[in-house]
Amino acid sequence: MTDERDRAEAEIVGLHEFFEGWIAGDLANDDETYEDRFLEHMSPYFTMVQPGGALTEYDGLTRGMRGAHGSNPEFRIAITDVVVRIRLGDTLVVTYTEWQRNAKASKPANNGRRATVVFDDLGDRMIWCHVHESWLPPEQMAAGDYGF
Repeated sequence: MTDERDRAEAEIVGLHEFFEGWIAGDLANDDETYEDRFLEHMSPYFTMVQPGGALTEYDGLTRGMRGAHGSNPEFRIAITDVVVRIRLGDTLVVTYTEWQRNAKASKPANNGRRATVVFDDLGDRMIWCHVHESWLPPEQMAAGDYGF
């Protein structure tokens, strides 16, 4: 399960590095970067439950992300606590904690959320099918280390 966990962590960290770089404007704003670093990782049936309960589907996520390039140069993300919870055939369920610093679109701007991702594991890559995020308790967010 260690190899599985390492692969899942690499996928989670890699996608969040894209989010951070894209939103901060550090990545090239071109179709190739957007497709290679983001779209190729997402199922066209992708859904996400935001920490506040709103449902976002593939079209909304991809449209919103495309328009977010360079919108927040101070935005940073750190990923911790990656755990593989279960494998069912090619489906992998993984949890992780996502810490955000200077997130203009979130209240508070320095925050943490626990996430569950459902991957379609194709062997050579993992495809994001579903994410569910929940806010960490306020006292845990307040005690977070935002020095990343």
